[in-house]
Amino acid sequence: MSNAESIPLPRPGVMEIAAYIPGRSKAVPGVKLYKLSSNESPLGPSEKAKQAYLAAAAKLEDYPDGASTELREAIGAMHGLNPANILCGNGSDDILSLIAHTYLNPGDEAIFSEHAFLVYRIDTLASGGTPVVVPEKNLTVDVDAMLARVSDRTKVVFLANPNNPTGTYLPFEEVRRLHAGLPSDVLLVLDAAYAEYVRRNDYEAGIELVSSSRNVIMTRTFSKIYGLAAQRIGWCYGPAHVIDALNRVRTPFNVNAAALAAGTAAIRDRDHLDVAVAHNEKWLAWTSEAIRELGLDVTPSVGNFILIHFPDEDGKRAADADTFLVNRGYVLRQVAAYGLPGSLRMTIGTEEANRGVVDALKAFLG
Repeated sequence: MSNAESIPLPRPGVMEIAAYIPGRSKAVPGVKLYKLSSNESPLGPSEKAKQAYLAAAAKLEDYPDGASTELREAIGAMHGLNPANILCGNGSDDILSLIAHTYLNPGDEAIFSEHAFLVYRIDTLASGGTPVVVPEKNLTVDVDAMLARVSDRTKVVFLANPNNPTGTYLPFEEVRRLHAGLPSDVLLVLDAAYAEYVRRNDYEAGIELVSSSRNVIMTRTFSKIYGLAAQRIGWCYGPAHVIDALNRVRTPFNVNAAALAAGTAAIRDRDHLDVAVAHNEKWLAWTSEAIRELGLDVTPSVGNFILIHFPDEDGKRAADADTFLVNRGYVLRQVAAYGLPGSLRMTIGTEEANRGVVDALKAFLG
């Protein structure tokens, strides 16, 4: 091909990416919308966070603090961490992308489970890496299967704990066993986006493992329990050498001023956090049981969402249920892209939304 006919080509792997499609945000016209497709907080953000966000409008002409100093200090105070080991980003997605671009060379492998967050595959391919997808056991990460796939090309292991969209989790002894089986030059990424919701004695988000290791990093988000999805705030806690590398790669001013202000106020408002935890604990249990009583299987979840399984029967499949629910204003998440075409994921919403979905499913099943 001559120069006149050639075009710029993306790096190998990019055109293998299936672009991420967010959960739908619209129902049919004329009905009240209950958006339960994106695991957003039904309670919204703290009033203090809203006030801080509005106050940031007074200085829109100024660049934000590129080091996210006040937010990192607030996170450190909340969790008992050294702010120097914290990095903030434009959502935890930003940080996951930074990790992949910083630690994956073309041909390197990144391991994750078959029903894991779609962004792991996207970031791996975008970095020129090779995704290694490991089968799960009972919709839960299989540590032995993961360790069996580790090779001399493995550089990163992504572990969502709890996992989205299944809602399942690994007890922390299993996470430690996974880490113990990895070579010291493989980075274990603990994606703990839903950690605040978990009410299990055998669960840990990963702080202690990060503190005692040189090859573990934990990512967190303000998009879920803090109700700040629109502001795109994420953070990670990692060893000094990992944080140093990520800081060299991240873009300057990667968290905007309004987000910094809102996030700092949000994490300091522990009362709002407690209310959000209590709401989810009550309605996660109620909704799960109510849907099981209709005859549908629900995967036990520790997050703020449930995975509902539908029969492989004409008129009763997940796609049929999705159409039925959308026509009544209830928008759930199709998860065929996650390898679960027979299921829908439902965010735990307000009492009105939760009861409405159960009533609608009852009508759907006849």
